Amino acid sequence: MKRLLQINTVAAGGSTGKIVESIGRMAIADGWESWIAYGRGNPKSESNLIRIGNDVDMMWHGLQTRLFDRHGLASKKATKTFIKEIKKINPDLIHLHNIHGYYLNYPLLFKFLKEWGGPVVWTLHDCWAFTGHCTNFQNPKCDKWMCGCNKCSQPYDYPKSWRKDRSDISFTEKRLTFRSIIKQLTIVAVSEWLKDSIKKSFLSEARITAIHNGIDLNAFKPYSTDTSENVILGVANVWSDKKGIDEFVFLREQLPENCKIILVGMTQKQIKSLPSGITGIGKTNSQQELARLYSSATVFVNPTKEETLSLTNIEAQACGTPVICYATGGTPETVSSETGILIPSGDKEKLLDAVTRLLETPKCGLAEACRERAVRLFDQKDRFAEYISLYNSLLGR
Repeated sequence: MKRLLQINTVAAGGSTGKIVESIGRMAIADGWESWIAYGRGNPKSESNLIRIGNDVDMMWHGLQTRLFDRHGLASKKATKTFIKEIKKINPDLIHLHNIHGYYLNYPLLFKFLKEWGGPVVWTLHDCWAFTGHCTNFQNPKCDKWMCGCNKCSQPYDYPKSWRKDRSDISFTEKRLTFRSIIKQLTIVAVSEWLKDSIKKSFLSEARITAIHNGIDLNAFKPYSTDTSENVILGVANVWSDKKGIDEFVFLREQLPENCKIILVGMTQKQIKSLPSGITGIGKTNSQQELARLYSSATVFVNPTKEETLSLTNIEAQACGTPVICYATGGTPETVSSETGILIPSGDKEKLLDAVTRLLETPKCGLAEACRERAVRLFDQKDRFAEYISLYNSLLGR
């Protein structure tokens, strides 16, 4: 029996954790033995689980990041212990996902991977692997990562550093470390936009392909709702200026009072600070609850200023709801002219015009096209099956 080991910050929960769990489940169905190593939480999984380090180790790693901008360079003891576990498992293939997140020492891991010599698949869900600091360089626009990071413009963004800026040193460390296994490495980008970016980076010599993320279409589907209101919905895992809070405040000021705006995924502090006319809802782990919110919306608005793909756009369409979003990163790959409207990033007036147009367009005329597109392009069974095919091809099966 072939053995698969996936490594990610989380397992079974959160966007990347659900992806890892789904891939593991499909691997098991294909006859693999599946293992998932993770850094935080207390997940339940159909795969065998290994936690890397503990909460104290994560706190220490976080402190190293905050004070010295040494993200990915702490957790030495935890990583050495984990490497011993990898040797016991003896996997045929190792699949990396997010190796950032305060839980893993990447130089130690890659030193082992080079000695091990087996095939490594690395799904990049963001840009951290080829920058000196940030996970996304779209806002503000930065192209230093193509030649060498320095004087980072986003030191206070994740992974946040309060005092030091080691972006130049970190860039060099990552380039030397990650390129050390370039012949073993197959990189999977979650969007064509990210794939094109990787091809411009120091990882360009690796085998690079793109596999879109998929969603559970049995969970995200249209639900009948009894609302006759015009509902504008926004959803984010973490709300910030980059996710477009200001845009929703602008829309509230410009749209008629009978237009209801609901934002999902907000903290209690953010909910209390919202202006009158915008309803904030905390995070929900219920896909059914989220699907009902998508279904009840007249339009889903996603004015994010940086994005590698955007699962929320896909989830909304799967529930029959059209999407309006800024054309940033991989978002143009998620929306068509039949299922929504793309707006130049930051253009609030065009955003307002698009929202007004869709509020005046009967949703029933768009719902079928939205659902059809999600089913055709983003069914997780189809997308994650591509990983199993990739594994088998790398092992010559």
